[in-house]
Amino acid sequence: MIYKVIIPSAGLGSRLQHFSKHINKSLVAVGHKPVISHIIEKFPRDIEIVIPVGYKKDTVRDYVQIAHPDRIINFVEIDIYEGEGSGLGYTMLQCEKLLQCPFIFCANDTLVKEEIKPPITNWMGFAEGYDTEQYRAIECDDSLQVTEILSKGTSGKNIKPYIGLCGIHDFAQFWEAMSKGKDQGSIEVGESYGLKFLMNNTINAECFTWFDTGNIDALEKARNIYEKDLDLNILEKQDEAIWFVNNRVIKFSIDSKFISNRVKRTKYLGDYVPQIIKSSKNMYAYEIVEGEIFSKNPNIEKFSKFLEWMKNFWQKKNINQVKEKNFLECNLAFYKEKTYSRVEEYFERFEYIDNNEIINGAKVPKLMDILDMLDWNYLSQSSPYNFHGDLHFENILINKNSKRPFTLLDWRQDYGGIIEYGDIYYDFAKLNHGLIISHEIINKGLFDINHKYNKIDYDFLRKNNLVECEIYFRNYINEKGFDYKKVEMLTFLIFLNIAALHHYPYSLLLFYLGKAGLFNLIK
Repeated sequence: MIYKVIIPSAGLGSRLQHFSKHINKSLVAVGHKPVISHIIEKFPRDIEIVIPVGYKKDTVRDYVQIAHPDRIINFVEIDIYEGEGSGLGYTMLQCEKLLQCPFIFCANDTLVKEEIKPPITNWMGFAEGYDTEQYRAIECDDSLQVTEILSKGTSGKNIKPYIGLCGIHDFAQFWEAMSKGKDQGSIEVGESYGLKFLMNNTINAECFTWFDTGNIDALEKARNIYEKDLDLNILEKQDEAIWFVNNRVIKFSIDSKFISNRVKRTKYLGDYVPQIIKSSKNMYAYEIVEGEIFSKNPNIEKFSKFLEWMKNFWQKKNINQVKEKNFLECNLAFYKEKTYSRVEEYFERFEYIDNNEIINGAKVPKLMDILDMLDWNYLSQSSPYNFHGDLHFENILINKNSKRPFTLLDWRQDYGGIIEYGDIYYDFAKLNHGLIISHEIINKGLFDINHKYNKIDYDFLRKNNLVECEIYFRNYINEKGFDYKKVEMLTFLIFLNIAALHHYPYSLLLFYLGKAGLFNLIK
């Protein structure tokens, strides 16, 4: 049967609050894959999909084209997607010319487990076990024929929540009703308005296992189901995302320079990182590399092999005096100015007042006083090396069936604006910080922090194998003639720098770990 699919993706998704601040709600991830991909993959590859876009339209278009290059997709730009005159019905009517055949309507926040049947007849999807107070509903007779389409807040014996998924066979009548009903509510109500005019032709009710992703509580429930079998430790950020779809890894950032520099740096990182196969203003993609993330089962044997492999990666760069002076100034800005800026960001975000405190039983002065004690010139003296920039076990892949034993992932986009080289000590410190705190431990909530007045106590679980790797790494750095004390200081500065970027209470742990650790080193 020839039919099409429409996935409306023009609206703001305001019920998702911060989740849809930087991306369209269709790109919010469930199981580390945007909802819209889950929907697209429900349909045969030869089925044309129509996606109306408005809010964050470029992110939707770029993502779908990168993630699903083998699909037939038509994007329709919606000029009015918020405020007066906007509505799902308006969005639908802008797509009418492309939908002159039977079609399936699927809201971009609707996930179902079952196969979705073609629109051979008119049908509407429903689910059991949901409160109809929150959703539009349908009333069915004993033969599962729809007898009434109801507004939110209606309840009764044969009343079921409508899940925003339907098949429209009698498309001509549907569009006629939608067009004639512009002044009677079709603009605001959406597809439900047109469906009411198909009831004389019979509408079947189809039951689905439904996961709503359109509000925060429902989204979390869906994530718990879809992610329970995934072996990934990825800490979510508001302004970045990493998605896994169609045998591709897709990285998104609201910072277009971040993306462009990431892509440019692959020239200098060579075969140590995956090769970019496609990129746009705010995202890039590479093919999934088969292997095991280093953090899954780290040990000294693997770690020693990795450090040996990195010898050829950490190559010192020969640069002229002008570039060397600029590099040292960059170091100072990267460490000092960035730290003060990130600390102020933490103060503002978490309404923190800088004070003398007692951390795990030890008296610790104000953080700003500690930072003023640091010898920033000492920390900034270094030589330029090839560098990764975010080197920890979550970003190292142990390859399968490859001549290369490892692949480096999620490399830093630049070093204070420099893309050709950076400070090897930053790589050392990043690696060291991941040996102290692992994403797996944080994701499992295996840490504790109590903050009352000026007294703070924290503790977190550490794996013995990571402690052993930390001791091995310290010996390695000393044997290679580098300064381990500098690595330690930069490690605790990293904890302070990333505290403002993470969620509470993990942010609190990072902050006080950095503050106490830094003071213990310099006191």
